[in-house]
Amino acid sequence: MFSVLTIAAFNDNYIWLIKDSQSQRCVVVDPGDAAPVLEILAAQELVIEAIIITHHHHDHIGGVKDLLSDNPNIKVFAKQPLFDQVNLVDEDAEVSFFDDRLTFKVWQVAGHTLDHIVYFNDQMLFCGDTLFSAGCGRVFEGSHQQMYSALSRLSTLSDETKVYCAHEYTQNNLIFALQVDPTNNDLLAYIKQVSKLRQQGLPSIPTTIKCEKAINPFLRTSDTALVNNLQNLLAKPIEAGLPCFAALRTYKDNF
Repeated sequence: MFSVLTIAAFNDNYIWLIKDSQSQRCVVVDPGDAAPVLEILAAQELVIEAIIITHHHHDHIGGVKDLLSDNPNIKVFAKQPLFDQVNLVDEDAEVSFFDDRLTFKVWQVAGHTLDHIVYFNDQMLFCGDTLFSAGCGRVFEGSHQQMYSALSRLSTLSDETKVYCAHEYTQNNLIFALQVDPTNNDLLAYIKQVSKLRQQGLPSIPTTIKCEKAINPFLRTSDTALVNNLQNLLAKPIEAGLPCFAALRTYKDNF
């Protein structure tokens, strides 16, 4: 069995720690800051077996060097050679941990950045800044087409897959989602659920693929009601699919 611990960092980042119940080993995902990771390691007497990186932005890799200085034998996985010793992974690669008891497949999901990858299996998706709850990452280095394709691909994963994204952006995303999809009853219920969690000081993440397909406007670009409402908001004709996604992303950038 494996458990995923939430490590808050900076203002709204999440670093994920995958803990093996049969040992004191763990895998750390996108450690932008070493300090909160080291606190958890000391408190629970854990040893890092590997670090997996989704993309090169500093708030995802800033703590790697300090963690490696503590233990240079940690394996680091990324798409680019960001550090001296990196195991390079690319499309359809598989990475295994804890004596091969935990395996993730890798997909390329360029859009937010060109080097962005995700790690997933039937239970878990670590998607960095590609998919957020009720939102998606800004398109910095890639194109709208690339981000749309990436999100479309992630939406094909099992409904029960837990989505571990890297930021607590959910409430802000929900404000935008309600603007563009106001008649979505699933969205209205989710807003109440997230509000309760945040009032209690609890994270809104992980979410699930099933939930995101129901409430995330960036995964609902073929929904007639959403497309019609967006057309009214922007006062121009918009086609479903990629054109709707591009219009949504541009609108959100300036929202």
